[in-house]
Amino acid sequence: MGTCRLDVKGAIQVGITYKNLSTDARHGGGHFRISVEVPVMGMELRDLVAQFNSSCQPNWKEQLNKTKSFCISEQAVWDAYKRVKANDGGPGYDGQTIKDFEKDLKKNLYKIWNRMSSGSYLPPPVLRTEVPKDDGRMRPLGIPSVSDRIAQMVAKLYLEPALERIFHPDSYAYRPNKDAIQAITKARRMCWQYDWLVDLDIKGFFDNIDHDLMMQAVRVHTDSKWILLYVERWLKAPVQFEDGSLAKSDKGTPQGGVISPLLANLFLHYAFDRWLSETFPNNPFERYADDAIVHCQTEEEAQAMMVAISERMGLCKLELHPVKTKIVYCKDDNRKGEAEHTSFDFLSYTFRMRTAKTKRGKLFNGFNPAISTNAANRIRNKIRSWKLHRRSDISIFDISKEHNAILRGWTNYYCKFNKTVFWPILKQFNQILVNWANRKYKKLHNRKKRLFRWMKRMAEVYPKLFHHWTSGVGVATVR
Repeated sequence: MGTCRLDVKGAIQVGITYKNLSTDARHGGGHFRISVEVPVMGMELRDLVAQFNSSCQPNWKEQLNKTKSFCISEQAVWDAYKRVKANDGGPGYDGQTIKDFEKDLKKNLYKIWNRMSSGSYLPPPVLRTEVPKDDGRMRPLGIPSVSDRIAQMVAKLYLEPALERIFHPDSYAYRPNKDAIQAITKARRMCWQYDWLVDLDIKGFFDNIDHDLMMQAVRVHTDSKWILLYVERWLKAPVQFEDGSLAKSDKGTPQGGVISPLLANLFLHYAFDRWLSETFPNNPFERYADDAIVHCQTEEEAQAMMVAISERMGLCKLELHPVKTKIVYCKDDNRKGEAEHTSFDFLSYTFRMRTAKTKRGKLFNGFNPAISTNAANRIRNKIRSWKLHRRSDISIFDISKEHNAILRGWTNYYCKFNKTVFWPILKQFNQILVNWANRKYKKLHNRKKRLFRWMKRMAEVYPKLFHHWTSGVGVATVR
C-alpha cells in the first residue's frame, strides 16, 4: 500500500511505503494503528506519484482511511493552516515562527493530519507570557506553537458551526459577525431604558474554567470522538513558563489558544447566558468574554441580581471579581438621583453622564460612552514609544507605512461614540509630525509658518497618507 501525503493545496498525494515506521496512538485513549510519517527524501513528489500510479488501486483512498482512527479531511488541515497564517501570531515554546513552519510546509502539514487522524496527536506545552492590561496590571497569555494552533483550528472549524446555532445573540466576543462595537451599541441603548445595571467581571476566568464542567458542555453538542479526545488533551496540556519550567494544567484554558475562546463562550453559555435569560427574562444583558452588563429597573433589583449571579458563578466554580463587579446608576438629566457608582468601563469605553446635542442643537446631559482614560493613556504611551522625533532618517511616507494601519484601527474603534473625546490624541500625533519635520528639514527648522504650509500641502496632495486626516482631524488642528 502507498502512503498518503498532504499537498499544499489540500489534496492527497501518494508516496512509497516504508516498513517498520509508525505513529503510536497509545496516548490518551487512542487506538493502535500502523501508518507512515516520514519525509520524502531525495526524490521529487511527482516521481513518487508516477511510480505508485502503476500499481494504485481505484479505492486506495478508502483503504487508507480504514487505517486511521478518525476521519479528518486533509482539506480541513489546509484551511486551518491558511486561517492561522492570516492571524499571524508569535512563536510558541519551540520558538518556531510561521515562516519557519513553511520551510517544510508539506511535511509539517502532513504530520499534523497524520497524527490527528491516527489518534496520536499530543499537544506540546503552551508558552505562558504576560501582556499589560488597560489598568496597568499584567494579563497571563498562553501561546501555543504554530503546529498546535493549526491543529486547534481544525477542531474549531468542525465544532464552531454547531455551537454558533445555540449561542445567545447578546454574546459578542470571538464570534463570526459579532464585535465589540455591537456590544457597546446595545449597552448604550439599554442604559437609556434601564436606570441601574450590574457591571460584572469574572475573576481569572480563563485560568479557572473547570475541566470536568467544560467537557460536559462539549459532550452535549458533539459525539465526535476525536474532538472530545483532543479538546480534553488541549485543556490538560502543560504550561511552559519563560524560564523554561513546566507546570501541569488542572483547570483553565489558555487565553491565547485558537480553540480557547470557543470553549470559553460555550462554558459561559451554560454558566451565565442561558441561565440568566431563563431565570431573569426581563433583564437584558451584554457579554463580551468574561465582561458582562446586566440591566435592572431599580437598585433593589440590581442588588438581588448581583447576589444571584454570584451564587450561580459559585456553582460553576467561578468567582466574581470583588472590586470590578459593582452596581451602577445611569445618571443623566432625567435621572437625578445619587449612587456610589455613576460610571463604568466596558470594552475600553467609559459610560457616564456627558453633555450632548440634540438634532436641533440643544444641549443636554445623557448617559453615553467615550474612550476610557486608561485606553487613552495606553495609546498616548504607544505613540510616544515610536519616538518619531528621533527618526529623521525616514520619510513621512515611511511613517505612514509603519503606523497608519494602527492609527486607522484606533480611529475606527474609538470614534464610533463621542469621537471628539478621542480627537486630542490624533491632534497630538499631528503635532508630533510637525516636530519630526522641524528636526528633519533644515529649511523648516524653527519656521512655524513654513512648517504649517508644508504640512498643509502634504495633506492636500496625499489626503489618505494618515487615516485621521480624512476623519475630521487634519493639519488645521496643529498649533
